[in-house]
Amino acid sequence: MKNSKSNSIGTIIAIVLLLIIIIVSNVTTSRTYLFTGTISKVFMPMQNMISYIKQKTKSEDLGDIASLKEENSKLKEENEKLKEEERELEILKSENNTLKEYLNLKNKYGNYATQPANVIERSYSNYDKIIIINQGSKSGIKVNMPVISEAGLVGHVISVDENTSKVQTIVDTASTVSTSISTIEQSVLTKGTIGNNNTLKLTSIPTDSTILQGDDVVTSGLGGIYPKGILIGTIDEVVNTKNQTDRYANIKTATNFETLSTVLVIVEE
Repeated sequence: MKNSKSNSIGTIIAIVLLLIIIIVSNVTTSRTYLFTGTISKVFMPMQNMISYIKQKTKSEDLGDIASLKEENSKLKEENEKLKEEERELEILKSENNTLKEYLNLKNKYGNYATQPANVIERSYSNYDKIIIINQGSKSGIKVNMPVISEAGLVGHVISVDENTSKVQTIVDTASTVSTSISTIEQSVLTKGTIGNNNTLKLTSIPTDSTILQGDDVVTSGLGGIYPKGILIGTIDEVVNTKNQTDRYANIKTATNFETLSTVLVIVEE
């Protein structure tokens, strides 16, 4: 009998405990849901606002980048146009300068029939100093025709093709030009010098003649190639030696062979 009562009490206690656990679990779960719901209600609008701001900022950034790219592309195009216009202006300026040089040459050497030409190549070494011009036999150019610049004598034609000609300059070491100086009655010779593109050496100076720094040196007309009176250069230095017959002078050429670009070929006197 006692055992039966004990079993009944134990069963009742177990049932009560089970009910308590169930109730507590439900209450805890309900409170958790309630807390979670409350938190969600409070923070959800904030999350939505943050997401909106992020999206808008991202959209604006993408728009700014696209706008900058478009602006940069336009600036590049404008820059290229400006460069092209600058190149065209430089070409026009160069052509204008060339025409002025031709006109000056024509006016200066109007008593000669001439053919204008441009220097398209230079071949300068210690010994050989040759230029190539863009006119040849089609333009009436022939071997031994004199070539001049606005400043003075350049040289003479030594070979001709249809559209180009080779010119041996007066500063070539193989070149010899018969010249005149106002203080000397007879002609003297000028030759090219090794390694210098704008200096000539004046030799065969008479012992009783006086030459001075700054004296003009011109072609004598002798030799059958160069007309008389074309300026070659000026006396830059007189070099006296122990033997008076060996003295010589250095001549600074009137033509600057380093920058020479425009010439006239004398086709007929």
